[in-house]
This record gives sequence, C-alpha cells and structure tokens, in this order.
Amino acid sequence: MKEEPTQAATRAAGSSFYGGMRILPRPQREAMFEIYAFCRAVDDIADDPGPREARRGELQRWRTDIDALYAGAPPPQLRGLAQAVQTFDLQRADFLAVIDGMAMDVVADIRAPDRATLELYCDRVACAVGRLSVRVFGMERGAGLALADQLGRALQLTNILRDLDEDAALGRLYLPRDALRDAGIISTDPQTVLANPMLGEACGALVELARHHFAEAQTIMAQAPRRVVRAPRIMAEAYGLILDRLVARGFAPPRKAVHLPRVRLLLIVLRNLM
Repeated sequence: MKEEPTQAATRAAGSSFYGGMRILPRPQREAMFEIYAFCRAVDDIADDPGPREARRGELQRWRTDIDALYAGAPPPQLRGLAQAVQTFDLQRADFLAVIDGMAMDVVADIRAPDRATLELYCDRVACAVGRLSVRVFGMERGAGLALADQLGRALQLTNILRDLDEDAALGRLYLPRDALRDAGIISTDPQTVLANPMLGEACGALVELARHHFAEAQTIMAQAPRRVVRAPRIMAEAYGLILDRLVARGFAPPRKAVHLPRVRLLLIVLRNLM
C-alpha cells in the first residue's frame, strides 16, 4: 500500500532539506518532517508583514503549545510532533530557542547586528534546529552537539548571504556591523548597504566564516558512522555548492537569485546513498 504523505511531509516537500530528510528510515523521516513543519510555522510568523504585537502573541501561543506538549497534553495539531518528541527524546529548550530566535525578528528588524547578537541569532534559528535533528539522526551526544553548532552556523550564514535582497525588502540586514565597518561601510540601512560598492568585501568575511564552519562540520561527520550522517552530509554539500555559486556570482547589483537545480540535488542525494 502506498504511504500517504502527512501534512508535515507535504509542507516539507518544498524545502531545500527535503532530499536529505526523504532518505531517512520512516520514523526518522516523519520526525524530521514534524520538526521542519514547526520551524516553518514559526518562521512564517516572523516574516509576516502584520503588526508586531499580533505576531508576538502568535509566538507566545506556540510557547504555550510546546509547554502543553511537554506536560503530556499536546494540542491536536501537535500530536505528530509529540510522537517525535517521545521517540527521539527531543528537548523542550531547543523548540523554545527556535521561537526565541524568531522573536528577535519580530521585536525589531535586525540591522547590522553586533557579533554577539548574530551568534545568538544563529544559535537559536539554526543550531537549535540542528540539536533537534542530530537526536533524530542518532548521533552520539558530544559529536551531535558539535555538528549542530558547526553545520547550523554554516547553513545560516549561507542563508544570510543568499537572501540579502529578500531580507532587505523586509527591512532586515544580518551582515555584522564589524564586517561592514572593516569594509568601510558606515550605514546600517539595508538598501544603502546593498548598493555600496564595498559590499562584496563585507560579504567576503561571512563567506570565510561559513567555509570555516563547513570544514569543521565535515571533520565531525568524517568521524561518525556514514549511515548516521547521510542527511547532514547532503545538507552540507548542497549548501556548500550554493555558497560557491554566490561567490562566483559576486555581490554587486543586480544580484541574480542562486538556487540549485533539482537534478543537481538529486545527484547529491544519490551519491550519499552509496
């Protein structure tokens, strides 16, 4: 009998990570789809153009729902997530960290944050998701936490570099203040910064940082059983290629959107199945 996709699986189908999630055994796959659906839901709240107070209220409702889940009374829409929590011992603190990361975008638009704020943001919106994921993958605790930290930061920095124009349209600029100043850029206005001829130099600092985190993540994965790190290997390879394409394209306007063709993603998946 053909397996019917769950609502969480349907939502995950458009994700860059879908290929990496799809190859997992069914219990792990379904857990990752539930984690992704949660992340997508709270991210949509953060990116909604509506009033900030209303969005803060929606995030607070998510905190209440997560608390109810861990108290043994999950809302009906979170029963699938509750099963994943029980099966893989997912930690409440990591779900709340993701919500707190989204709240950073809701309270005020992030513009040229200091390095500590950027590090905190990456930990909440990316590394916390990694900490949930490595439990599903079945990694040893120490190596899993290290991979979540390194790969989470690499992926998030790549997202920041890829989504410069999209974020600027929302009034946001995640390039750190020190990187801008080192490139001679004083403004923190997103559109002004993106038009500056020295933007590439500022982005170059994040490129090197992302590559450092990718390299550290590869070292961790090389020491883990291959079957356990197939999904994060796929994510790392795909995003590493996106980063390479961003560098090859450059950061001067007009910036053509960078995506990996589905065929290339499929090849990455197939190569990591061997």
